Amino acid sequence: MPTAWLVTTARNRAIDRIRRDRTLAAKGRLLQVPGDGVAADVAEIDMDATHFPDERLELIFTCCHPALDTDAQVALTLRSLGGLTTKEVARAFLVPETTMAQRLVRAKRKITAAAIPFRVPPDDELPERLAAVLAVIYLIFNEGYGGRTDLAAEAIWLGRALAGLLADQPEVHGLVALMLLHHSRRAARVRHGELVLLADQDRSLWDAPAIMEGRAALERALALGGRGPYVLQASIAELHAREDRHWDRIAALYAELVLLTGSPVVELNRAVAVAEVEGPAAGLAILDHLDLEEYRYLHSTRGDLLRRLGRDDEAARAYRRALELADDDLERRFLRRRLADLPKTGPIDRR
Repeated sequence: MPTAWLVTTARNRAIDRIRRDRTLAAKGRLLQVPGDGVAADVAEIDMDATHFPDERLELIFTCCHPALDTDAQVALTLRSLGGLTTKEVARAFLVPETTMAQRLVRAKRKITAAAIPFRVPPDDELPERLAAVLAVIYLIFNEGYGGRTDLAAEAIWLGRALAGLLADQPEVHGLVALMLLHHSRRAARVRHGELVLLADQDRSLWDAPAIMEGRAALERALALGGRGPYVLQASIAELHAREDRHWDRIAALYAELVLLTGSPVVELNRAVAVAEVEGPAAGLAILDHLDLEEYRYLHSTRGDLLRRLGRDDEAARAYRRALELADDDLERRFLRRRLADLPKTGPIDRR
């Protein structure tokens, strides 16, 4: 009956409203510094008036206030709304946990001191917050990619919702494409409890619909004239999804991405592609100029290139350094296998 349907709908809307208010209040408390007053008037947000498809996306936009620098926006949002611990946020930024804890406290105090309001930004302010929002969603996805599939699925959901909200922004579609193309391989990344590299994965386990959706999102981004960092990364991921990966094109895209971002991590990935095109010595020459001593993938990549060059003792040292920095059991087991495959490497760290 129509009356019964209306009553049920009204009850469900009331329940949803209570849940959303509780969620917002709980997340708002996370933005307080112990001993400080309330960071902002959480009740300012009119949840019924919002045009966002989900309060999680709304809260991310709210937290990414332009009064904070981009790093602080991303770190604070990841900690407060993304469900990540301070240690996980620090790992995402490649800094010590104590350093990140200090940054988070400073950001919270700035919110309090500047009386930054927690309210939904108007439409004309959404684009200026977009870079931080995209970074937050992608870093949440990266944490999920390491094994927490709930976080990966959450990030993809948020990306799709954002694409519906900002349909004319190519970087949004680029991010959705990038996440889907990576996530499509989730079932093939681990076999019998061991990490499987991309080249060795069983492609029959890849999620074909996710690849198709990712390619469609990438085509949309390119049609909008996108050439930003997420569109470039999605283009690289799409090439990796092909049988013939075209390493020369991958290397060229990474070179473009390096010019755009200046990131040493991107340069590390370019070194891998260059090694496939020009040989391991060429890739190693790039790695030797990177300041990423505390980044485990620098050392594991050096180990691989040194192994291919027959420099086994140096490869073993690189793998051991990567093993010291690794904090994931799958990666540790993989690195121990690499060490075990090298001749005369000495005792292996069994931690």
